[in-house]
Order: sequence, then structure tokens, then C-alpha cells
Amino acid sequence: MTAPGEVATLLATQNLNAVLRVLQWGVIALIFLFFLRVIRAVWVEMSPATIRRSRSERRQEKRELRAAARPQDRPKESRKRQLYLKVAEPPAHAGRTYDLDDELTIGRSPGCGVSMPEDIYTSTLHARLFRRNDQLWVEDLGSTNGTFVNREQISRAVRLGKGDLLQIGSTVFEVSR
Repeated sequence: MTAPGEVATLLATQNLNAVLRVLQWGVIALIFLFFLRVIRAVWVEMSPATIRRSRSERRQEKRELRAAARPQDRPKESRKRQLYLKVAEPPAHAGRTYDLDDELTIGRSPGCGVSMPEDIYTSTLHARLFRRNDQLWVEDLGSTNGTFVNREQISRAVRLGKGDLLQIGSTVFEVSR
């Protein structure tokens, strides 16, 4: 026969082994989930972006059709005063300009109004520029590296004006007329 102290020690050892086994399987499950997350992140970054016209391009097409159907009632001076984006940095792309319509998306995706596939610090869908009450606004669309206006990171929609610097990834735009 075994002594009562030996039985208690035997039961405590078995319980401890059972708890350790559960913890081991839990750690293995966490490692497995971590690797699945890494594989998914790599898959998303390496898979080609779907080529789809952006909302701003579809709206622009509709506006052009409507404008062709009615006579031009807007004078040329107002078109000259419209804001546009001009690339200031990097020097390889300096001077490029982009017209600002009612809405424009910026990112690495080919479907963006301003597509920057060569900028690795830009998210696939990084930021959105839009008009509200005849003013130009920019908002970050949950990008990884953030959107900066005049070197300050934005967390909500911010109004842009002539001369403001907009940084998306490693590209810096100047808002010009």
C-alpha cells in the first residue's frame, strides 16, 4: 500500500502535467496563428492589385458626359484658379501635376487617381482628397505610415489651401493653383 502523502504527491504531479500540456498546446496554437498572420500579410502585399477604375474616374466620366450635353457656362478664369497637386519630392518625379476634381484617391493601387506603385511607404489605398463647400480636404484612409500636412500627421480630415505640403509615403506634393 501507498502512503496518503504519496497519493497526494502523485495526484499533484498528474494535475501539473495536465496543466503544462494545455499550456504547451496553447503556445503551439499561438505560434501557428502568428505564422498564418505573417503568411496573410505577405500574400496581401505580393498579390497584384485589382485593376478597377476608381470612383473619381467614374465620376469624372459622368461629369464629362454631362458637360458635353450642355454648353460651357463656366468662364476660363475659374478653371485657372482650380487647385492641383504638384510633386515636390522625390526629385525623380518632381514637377508632375495632378488635377484635383471633386474626389481623388492616392495610393499604390492602379485604380487610384494618383497611383504611386514605386513608393513602398505608400499604402495600397492611402488617402482621399475631396471637396466640401468649395474647399479642398484630405483624409487618411487608415494607412500604415500616415498622411502629413505641412509636416504634421493628420488623424482626421484637414482642409488644404494653396502652398500646403501634403506627404504621402515618401512623396511630397505641393498644393498649387
